Amino acid sequence: MKAPRVTLDQWRTLQAVVDQGGFAQAAEVLHRSQSSVSYTIARMQEQLGVPLLRIDGRKAVLTEAGDVLLRRSRQLVKQASQLEDLAYNMDQGWEAEVRLVVDAAYPTARLIRALAAFIPQSRGCRVRLREEVLSGVEEVLLEGTADLAISSLTMVGYLGHELSEVEFLAVAHPDHQLHKMQRKLTFEDLQNQLQVVIRDSGRSKPRDVGWLGAEQRWTVSSLSTAANFVSSGLGFAWLPRHLIEREMSEGILKPLALEQGGSNHPRFTLYSHKDKSLGPASQILVDLIKNFDAAPLNAPFAAPQSAN
Repeated sequence: MKAPRVTLDQWRTLQAVVDQGGFAQAAEVLHRSQSSVSYTIARMQEQLGVPLLRIDGRKAVLTEAGDVLLRRSRQLVKQASQLEDLAYNMDQGWEAEVRLVVDAAYPTARLIRALAAFIPQSRGCRVRLREEVLSGVEEVLLEGTADLAISSLTMVGYLGHELSEVEFLAVAHPDHQLHKMQRKLTFEDLQNQLQVVIRDSGRSKPRDVGWLGAEQRWTVSSLSTAANFVSSGLGFAWLPRHLIEREMSEGILKPLALEQGGSNHPRFTLYSHKDKSLGPASQILVDLIKNFDAAPLNAPFAAPQSAN
């Protein structure tokens, strides 16, 4: 790649001339001589091979090419300033990236609100979000490839911040054989039916969670796939209420009338890597996740603002 011939200082000088309305005004703002500013612009035009300014009376006016290049240069100068700010923030201990692993059953709406609120405070810190299922969350944290983890499982040796519960409902399509029994259902009624379960993404010690006494069992890799299967009339499953609200309101999923165990309420916990102290960006994100976890899922959502 060819090295740039025009420097950031030259682009800043052009911006000052245009924004201030002339060479003399730009020189005053930049604390430079007018001849220095004039030379900088003349040299830029020579290096670029196109005229950037023309003199209209006593005022410097952009040419058509100058207008296009100036608009592009503003973003370039802004990005350079952000890069310098990021370097300074990293020198002060601010992380370049926060790695977050989340159990797929945790409500995405809560994460969106927390991450949207994080953007204007992030100082350029990126977030790497990864979804896993059950013990897969713990494995990622133990491997050291995540800084924060949200899991419904208890992680031995870790202290976490307790979050909210997520309600799982036993559901099936309204035309499913289980609904046609028109009575309270027992686990014996479920045994001859197809159960759809979600595969634990952990590799070392995968776990089965939920009633698994059905003679037929189909294992899928995601909650959304399980919801699609069951909504199509294929089997029954325990699924998070927040994930299937639309299907239930549209009447394509219906809770099973179980005598017991028709719903369960696992509580989620926010963990951090125990061998690594939280940096300032990670701590801000922890506080935001906790705050938005306590808010109703249907709370008003504000669009994220860009970080400075």
